[in-house]
Amino acid sequence: MESWVIILIICGVYLAITLAMGIIPGRNVSNSVSGYVAGDRSMNLLLLYFVMGASIFSSFAFLGGPGWAYSRGAAAFYIIAYGATGMIPLYFFGPKVRRLGEKHGFVTQAEILEDRFNSQTLSVMLAVLSIVVFIPYLTLQMKGAGYVLTTISEGVIPPWAGAGIAYLVVLIYVFYSGVMGVGWTNTFQGIFMMIIAWFLGLYLPEKLFGGLGEMFTQIAASDMGAMLTAPGLTAGGAPWDWWGFSSAVLVSAIGFSVWPHFFMRAFAAKSDKTMKLTVVLYPTFQLFLVPILIIGFSAILVYPGIEPADTILPYILTQLDLPVVIIGLVCAGTLAASMSSGDAILHSAASVGVRDGLSKFLPDRWNTDHKQRYLIRILVIVVSIIAYYFAVFSDVPIVNLLLGSYGGVAQIFPLVVAMFYWRRANGKGALAGLTGGIIVTVFFLLYPEWRPVPLHEGIYGLIVNIILFVGVSLATSAESESRINRYINA
Repeated sequence: MESWVIILIICGVYLAITLAMGIIPGRNVSNSVSGYVAGDRSMNLLLLYFVMGASIFSSFAFLGGPGWAYSRGAAAFYIIAYGATGMIPLYFFGPKVRRLGEKHGFVTQAEILEDRFNSQTLSVMLAVLSIVVFIPYLTLQMKGAGYVLTTISEGVIPPWAGAGIAYLVVLIYVFYSGVMGVGWTNTFQGIFMMIIAWFLGLYLPEKLFGGLGEMFTQIAASDMGAMLTAPGLTAGGAPWDWWGFSSAVLVSAIGFSVWPHFFMRAFAAKSDKTMKLTVVLYPTFQLFLVPILIIGFSAILVYPGIEPADTILPYILTQLDLPVVIIGLVCAGTLAASMSSGDAILHSAASVGVRDGLSKFLPDRWNTDHKQRYLIRILVIVVSIIAYYFAVFSDVPIVNLLLGSYGGVAQIFPLVVAMFYWRRANGKGALAGLTGGIIVTVFFLLYPEWRPVPLHEGIYGLIVNIILFVGVSLATSAESESRINRYINA
């Protein structure tokens, strides 16, 4: 039997185990929107840690991270820089979100913002924005799964089939179990990925160079030494400037804690203590991004010229004389990285789309708890199909997809902070700020040559967002005192 067949069998067994672990938890929650979206608010520290932590280990980490280290060198350190700090805001507003959700029945980000700012229009805007930024994020995960299965099968399985196989599994357990299926599979996948990441990060430098120090010494002494100089290189191979690097870190850190699929997990937390401990422990996941980047650095001298760079990890595996079982487990771990983010994104996109968008236009008879749960499941299928289309026909690099999404989602951050900490913030200001921020972000994304300095487009969006939010709020009447106190005193 050929090696690639054995590897595919191992990946197939992994997918089967994941499917079982995703379906079984769905039997233990109520048949309601709260059960499907928030797990009846029963997630303990272990589940919450891995639901939020395993989302870092996505295709972006296992494929995009090594791809950036391989092609852009020190530029990849921006991933660790924002990941170590991005969750800090949740320590302060996460417990408030959990308590308000438990008291008032909120299960999505837009629901709580709609209530604070007394604006259904804001809810619909946030639903649209969430889905728009979720689609490339989910596409990223599908492309990663396709890369892995195509490379390890030596081209027998095309990318479209690889993405379809992996995400059919994700679709089934998200459709059936909702957030608890996401939680248990993420726990399994997270532990599995940690082991794989450290194995590869320690093994590859030893195998290829005789040690980690020797690897960096040889890179520094070669004509690729510039890759070790911060802030690294651009996608075109020119030195990246500090404007671009610093603003990429800043906009990613700002957007990190308000990604709807992260934010929504506060509603599922069992207690305030669970929420706070999760945030405190979360930066430990960055320790496992270190070996991920080392994988990319290890290939710079040994395997030059591999395109696309995002495929460097599976390519290395096909070139090394590793036992076929080890290669199979590593490939399964890479699939786990893709699926552990994809399931959370898919579940959140469908939940937000129905609760905060579609439900505002439906007659009352379709807005029952049972009907909403049914519609969320239908939207799970629709979002999967849309993301799959872009995964098959788009050739945008993986990290670029994610970095572009962060500029849009970062525009939610001023609203979340003001919700709890600024009395004069109102719905008109929130709408003006969010609208202006998104328009400016999209403009500079499409026309980067118009930027006064080469900052990430999301920074320009945030500047306009805050100016409009503050200005319009101060120029118009405040929300009712009772509504404001509900949040300020939460």
